Amino acid sequence: MKRVVVTGMGGVTAFGSSWDEIEVALRGGRNAVRRMPEWDYFSALHSRLACPLPAFELPAHYPRKKTRSMGLVSMYAVRASEFALADAGLAGDASIADGRMGVAYGSSSGSVQPIRAFGAMLETGSMTDVTSNSYVQMMPHTTAVNVGLFWDLKGRVIPTSSACASGSQAIGYAYEAIATGKQALMLAGGAEELSGPAVAVFDTLYATSTRNDEPHLTPRPFDVERDGLVVGEGAATLVLEEYEHARARGARIHAEVVGFGCNSDGAHMTQPTAATMAHAMRLALADATLAATAISYVNAHGTSTDRGDVAESAATAEIFGDAMPISSLKSYVGHTLGACGALEAWWTIEMMKRNWYAPTLNLDDVDPACAPLDYIRGAGREIDAEYVMSNNFAFGGINTSLVFRRVQ
Repeated sequence: MKRVVVTGMGGVTAFGSSWDEIEVALRGGRNAVRRMPEWDYFSALHSRLACPLPAFELPAHYPRKKTRSMGLVSMYAVRASEFALADAGLAGDASIADGRMGVAYGSSSGSVQPIRAFGAMLETGSMTDVTSNSYVQMMPHTTAVNVGLFWDLKGRVIPTSSACASGSQAIGYAYEAIATGKQALMLAGGAEELSGPAVAVFDTLYATSTRNDEPHLTPRPFDVERDGLVVGEGAATLVLEEYEHARARGARIHAEVVGFGCNSDGAHMTQPTAATMAHAMRLALADATLAATAISYVNAHGTSTDRGDVAESAATAEIFGDAMPISSLKSYVGHTLGACGALEAWWTIEMMKRNWYAPTLNLDDVDPACAPLDYIRGAGREIDAEYVMSNNFAFGGINTSLVFRRVQ
């Protein structure tokens, strides 16, 4: 098995695209939640809250020939990947198109506008808005293929359209592709675009926050007063690389990927199962050949939903005991769905590099139903961690766990 390292990271988020501006927001203890008056159009929607990106425009140097197949979610994915490639020192490097680099990428679904066009076709019989690019903009693997096509990548393509495990599965599968010698480099990540239907998915399950007049007070992962999640959007990409390949080209190494666990509950489409969540963590630890005591921090999935937070905390406590430091980054930018696994991996690595970990916002009183853990609250926490874990759990009972090692 070959060693796998992270040599590039980048994204587009509600806090911006550079770590400097993201860190300012995290240390400032503010979230990106705002009320969405444009959603008043959806009369039956309970939640009017979201974490949208700032104004987004494609760079002028993107050729129309390559962007016409992109909906907004693919635009986010490509832009995030461009930032990651630049961070890895691979921007403009034509050699990545020789087959050494592959793509593992995902989103919950494709873009919304082409879905609207096909819906209008079914409703009215008119194909006015259906174009030759409509399907490729909405297909489940649209982010993976558009990222690959934009840089003419000829390695393997691994689509991970697996709801909120999309980004973390992509990183895990990319890690396995490199560790087993199938690829030297991989672009891995996840993306999501914001839409009313994306919120309605959770709203119909009564899983969204309805603090519509108090956006700064929600979401509240693990808090006794939590009332549901807030949907966000964005994209994040990691460049994964075989260790010797990275050393040979003098690449800067952010972290090493040392463990990945993935399994399924096999029980319920939307209700999580603590036992199989815990097993995913065990699988990641076994893959990394680490004892649980080696992990110094856990980045929680932490959606702020009733059953999700309870099950996840129980699973984490089962593996690590009640002294494990844990926090949820969704308290800042909401639940970015297909992007969250990659975004949270990126931010967790950045925090690990600085020995500083952001607290969970709005966590005033831990719900007694949640298992006892060392919930990071208030100010951030200084932790000298060699190994950290990042977990994500998705609809369909898809559980993922990643372990990263700090590289000195």
